[in-house]
Amino acid sequence: MSKPLILVVEDDKAVRSLITTTLDTQNYRFRSASTGADAVLEAVSHNPDILLLDLGLPDMDGIEIIRKVRTWSNMPIIVVSARSEDTDKIDALDAGADDYLTKPFSVEELLARLRATVRRLNSVQNVLPVQNAVFQNGELKIDYAAGCAYLKNEELHLTPIEYKLLSVLAKNVGKVLTHRYITKEIWGTSWDNDVASLRVFMGTLRKKIEPSPDSVQYIQTHVGVGYRMLKI
Repeated sequence: MSKPLILVVEDDKAVRSLITTTLDTQNYRFRSASTGADAVLEAVSHNPDILLLDLGLPDMDGIEIIRKVRTWSNMPIIVVSARSEDTDKIDALDAGADDYLTKPFSVEELLARLRATVRRLNSVQNVLPVQNAVFQNGELKIDYAAGCAYLKNEELHLTPIEYKLLSVLAKNVGKVLTHRYITKEIWGTSWDNDVASLRVFMGTLRKKIEPSPDSVQYIQTHVGVGYRMLKI
């Protein structure tokens, strides 16, 4: 795809200027908004490819914007927020965000996450259906061609990152995958924040596929190393 259109939603003028100037120097197309109402209007009117979203807006919480956007669009949403608690990240990811970048952030990390997101968009657009592209492990099923996952024949409502994470584990079932390997596969980078985000995503994914919080049926943690999908 050509350079994507990015909607920047940020009420802090200095931060918004930093982001838009960075995008401009990299020849990204962009639009910007400083309120939640304007963000929703921009998203509906211009159908951006990627949303960069601050959570602390003056008129609306960013979580509400994520939920609104998810009613009509699957565009990647990258949260850029000063909220650094795991609960804040979990709330955003559960609402439908794809990535979470904590302020203060480096320009290099922002651009790396954008490049990884663009690669994911390109891979989705270029993927061709493959016959027999179905993974089955116990009561867990992944239909790669359709991009859907099921548990007990019920479709799982996964965010794009959760689906990608589940697919990476499934394609390496029985193998221990390191944090570095997984973050490279998911985001294309190995920043320290990626490992923290990985733990959050893994937590939300487990809530959706494991029978109970204390039960390990599909995904096993190897402390300090990584994760493994168990073969059932």
